[in-house]
Amino acid sequence: MSFEGTRQPRILTVANQKGGVGKTTTAINLGTALAAIGEEVLLVDLDPQGNASTGLGIDHKSRLVSTADVLTGRASMRDAIIDTSVPRLALAPSTLDLLGVELEISGDQERAVKLKKALRSLGDGVPARSLSYILIDCPPSLNLLTINALTAANAVVVPLQCEFFALEGLSQLLRTVEQVRSSLNPQLAIQGVVLTMYDPRNKLSGQVVADVREFMGPKVYETVIPRNVRLSEAPSYGKPALLYDLKCSGSQAYLKLASELIQRERADHARDFAALT
Repeated sequence: MSFEGTRQPRILTVANQKGGVGKTTTAINLGTALAAIGEEVLLVDLDPQGNASTGLGIDHKSRLVSTADVLTGRASMRDAIIDTSVPRLALAPSTLDLLGVELEISGDQERAVKLKKALRSLGDGVPARSLSYILIDCPPSLNLLTINALTAANAVVVPLQCEFFALEGLSQLLRTVEQVRSSLNPQLAIQGVVLTMYDPRNKLSGQVVADVREFMGPKVYETVIPRNVRLSEAPSYGKPALLYDLKCSGSQAYLKLASELIQRERADHARDFAALT
């Protein structure tokens, strides 16, 4: 998979420094949903735990070249990309080698732009097919790997669990995004906040939804991802939920989220074009 020479893919980083918020679940199933509606997608696994790779059914023996090799310059991004069982969805897998990458590149002046340069290099050579979206799954921390992902991205998708400390974690991430915007990536935007693990029987979930919408306004997606056992089960079978159980409420929610994301992207593009003309 590679770029068409005339079209640049949108690069979206899926990030939240808190663990257990549905970040990797969102990366896997949003990528699958985008692919299901006809988009060509690359998922870049930048988490040393490699859960996105495992959740797409890629075992460790198949991860011959990883994102750690890419960031350290031992391999190109093109070398790392492998196909998955999902049509139109490719993966740059992760291994535990990523744990040592931050220390290995810490003395490099270009340490924060390693991923950005690697993704740009995908345009070199003869294009095979058009790539619409690149999704980057980050570790649950604000470390150098996450900074690389934010520096490479056009925008950030923020999964936010419907729990008591949701806004506190969101504020910290927004500060990091602003720091990256001011020093490394002036074009970085918040594409949207996606509320996850919503339980309509829980009054707290409803209050969190109301609070986040008041705080972030239209940046919060209308689509809310429910707490759903099929979403939790799917990774253990090495499948996105959309392949494991298309009809479950979680799968249907991610299909709606993908449609909403594309609509936002088109609206943003139209506004940018109008501003130029």
